[in-house]
Amino acid sequence: MGMKFSLPTVHHELLEIALEATELGATELTNRFRQRIRVQSKGLANFVTEADLAAEQVILETLIARLPNHRFLSEESQQTQVVQAEHLWIIDPLDGTSNFMHGIPHFAISIAYYRNQSPELGLVYNPITEDLYLSIAGQGAWHGPNKQHVDNAQSLSESMICCGFYYDRGRMMRATLETLASFFQQKIHGIRRFGAAALDLCNVGCGQYGVFFEYKLHPWDFAAGMLFVHEAGGSGTDCSGNPLPLLQPSSLCATNGHLHDPALRVIQPHWENLNASPW
Repeated sequence: MGMKFSLPTVHHELLEIALEATELGATELTNRFRQRIRVQSKGLANFVTEADLAAEQVILETLIARLPNHRFLSEESQQTQVVQAEHLWIIDPLDGTSNFMHGIPHFAISIAYYRNQSPELGLVYNPITEDLYLSIAGQGAWHGPNKQHVDNAQSLSESMICCGFYYDRGRMMRATLETLASFFQQKIHGIRRFGAAALDLCNVGCGQYGVFFEYKLHPWDFAAGMLFVHEAGGSGTDCSGNPLPLLQPSSLCATNGHLHDPALRVIQPHWENLNASPW
């Protein structure tokens, strides 16, 4: 491979293929970063660029060529009939599209491999900073060659909180802002919002945030990142405390584990109020 990934000494039979696909996707993104690009709108503040599509194409072509019997769920070309797939890849070719569009070097490729509906392998890679976050079920989570663990904060007042805003600019946005106000009442250290959920989840796993929440994410946004959180010792549920679905949009709360119940006590009332009346 052309890129020199800094890797721990670990093994998974599909890791090399996943890294190859990641490298090729990263080349497509870096070649287009801060260049003039055409944009197709998918809705207010939700865009797809030719960079997304080019990165997705090479990632899928690489995986399909090497693994023709596997199934794939990707943000830009969602396949059907993948629920019961024995081998499933969940791919976001560009998490943080708005950052990419505005020349902000905080975005990532996210690739997760599931076997029989259980996550086995996750990669999140920022091609500009060359930060690679790797997780393997039962083996751990690494940032580059260094094994990671969530922080040990025991209370919200010891923690930094991270959040995401879905593209909705109405009730969901207001509910998120109200939740942030409630967190500040817990004397947290601060709030951060960087606009790339896959990287935010990895930052929880690396101990930088005690809590990350967002009221709507898609599977490709959190599949790889949540494996990283779990392998780093953290916890993740939807905002009502239920297990996250595999193939459906969901709210999400990820924490260091110690803070999960306190975080849900802040988040859940606003989430329930949001869902109490029809949209």
